[in-house]
Amino acid sequence: MALTTSTAIQDGNQSSPDRQCITETEERQRQTASKTGAMQCNAAPGAEQISIEDCCKDGQKHGTDNKDCASLPLISESTTCRIVQEQCCVTVLEDVKCTTGINMAKDQGACDTLFTNTCETTKTTKMCCDCCLLGKAAQENGLPCDHNLSVGYQCGLVSRACCVDGAADNQTTPTAETKNINECLLGASNCRGGERCINTEGSFRCQREVSCGTGYELTDTNNCKDIDECETGIHNCGQEFECQNTQGSFRCVPKVKCGVGFIQDALGSCIDINECVSQTGPCHRGQVCINTVGSYICQRNSVNCGRGYHLNDDGTRCLDINECRHYPGRLCAHKCENTLGSYKCSCTTGFKLAGDGRNCDDLNECDSNPCSQECANVYGSYQCYCRRGYQLSDMDGLTCEDIDECALPTGGHICAYRCHNTPGSFHCSCPINGYTLAPNARSCQDVDECVTGTHTCTENQSCFNIQGGFRCLSFDCPTNYRRVGETMARLQLSDTIRCMKTCQPNDVACVLDPTHSVSHTFISLPTFREFTRPEEIVFLRTTVPAYGSYHLGSYDVKFDILEGNVENAFDIMKRIENGMYVGVVRQVKPLIGPLSTVLKLSMRNLSNQGDSGQNIINVHVYVSEFWF
Repeated sequence: MALTTSTAIQDGNQSSPDRQCITETEERQRQTASKTGAMQCNAAPGAEQISIEDCCKDGQKHGTDNKDCASLPLISESTTCRIVQEQCCVTVLEDVKCTTGINMAKDQGACDTLFTNTCETTKTTKMCCDCCLLGKAAQENGLPCDHNLSVGYQCGLVSRACCVDGAADNQTTPTAETKNINECLLGASNCRGGERCINTEGSFRCQREVSCGTGYELTDTNNCKDIDECETGIHNCGQEFECQNTQGSFRCVPKVKCGVGFIQDALGSCIDINECVSQTGPCHRGQVCINTVGSYICQRNSVNCGRGYHLNDDGTRCLDINECRHYPGRLCAHKCENTLGSYKCSCTTGFKLAGDGRNCDDLNECDSNPCSQECANVYGSYQCYCRRGYQLSDMDGLTCEDIDECALPTGGHICAYRCHNTPGSFHCSCPINGYTLAPNARSCQDVDECVTGTHTCTENQSCFNIQGGFRCLSFDCPTNYRRVGETMARLQLSDTIRCMKTCQPNDVACVLDPTHSVSHTFISLPTFREFTRPEEIVFLRTTVPAYGSYHLGSYDVKFDILEGNVENAFDIMKRIENGMYVGVVRQVKPLIGPLSTVLKLSMRNLSNQGDSGQNIINVHVYVSEFWF
């Protein structure tokens, strides 16, 4: 399509002020749009499908008519179609502006008039005008049209096109009425990849941008053709070689052919092939390969293997025999370990290798004293044990640890008083005063100071032994009472001091006193460690028959505790033994010593004539601090 110069300038000036100048990106989008016409725009369901090419043609038509590309009537609801419409419209408008700038540069040789108009739409026109002047200047100064200036993609196309067109203008001057269309600038050429588009008057041509390379030449049809170096005689093969052409090169083939078993080197010489190395297993098993000139031979292997080895299947080397695997359980009594060419036997823990090197003897581990005290050898092992008072450690089973007998659950009963642990044993002790250790070395035995003479009682006092000590006692009978029996230097549990009433003549008060006698008896008690039931401690025996006749007089006895019943720990009960009444004093509650009290007991005789008098018994009770 050709446009007159005046029309192009006028159309360029009347372009919409809202249009933006063409950019490199828009140029590429235009080329992309022109190559994808076969695509279809997505239309609403039931609507006719419109191709991308139709969308672009509609946009180009509005651009040719100088319509505003930003407000085009849509021919499809597809966003893709709208974009293609607008971009193809913009491309046509920008091409018109650029062509106007190119024509101004060619016709006027200057772009000064464009400086008076600052409208945005003139930027593309001025850019194309300036870039065209750049190409014309390169052509006029004999510079190559393909410069490496970073002037942008579109400016480079315009500069190169004007440079090439300038060379054509020197030969042919086009008419003033028509102008040439630059197919290279518009992207309308069909140049292949690696070729450059060069605009010509009324057409264009494609030129390779890269040379064909060594071994090829460029033809008139812009294709690369192989050079036959053999035919042209530009090869370097020697007289012993023949030239053989290949694509992009040639090779020299030796004229002399080597026979079987040889290979030719770069100089054409025949060299022997070592088949023993180049081939895999050329000979059978049990044979060895020997290379010869042009061939090889196989020779039987005569390797002799020593004891403990055998020849491999190939007959080339000796392999170790694993005797332990071949003869399991037959060579060694315990464990068999293979070695190179032989084997060796070993024993499990607790055994040692016998003199024959095969059997195993029991090892007496006790010889090395593994135990801290006693060791007992057993077959294949040993056992540690400890002396009395020690126990084997749970940690290593070798060390003997002292048993703390005093800390055992029964430790509190091992000794009567206190237990003292010693290495491997223990010993008991008793209170410092009043006791001594019994022959069994555990119990505490009371020391009878009254017998040993270690008491401090005077001649007028009686010594009474109690558990853990003694008491010096002295008793005087009350008025009108006299003592029966002699004063004893030493009192025992069964002893009783008795005072009988003796009235003076005419002493009516004495006669009327109901108390016939006053007695003293003694008892020593421990602090019971476990008090589970009443303990009978004193027996008051009478001569009153339990089944006496009424007419014979007395027929009953009454027992009472009058004084000294500490914490109500005692009671008195009556029972019959051997037909006679007996009063039994019991301890019914535990008492913790040291403690002493005097139980004043009353024994009253009852007759058919009433109360016939009473006897007072004073029981001196001494409770020891200890249970023994």
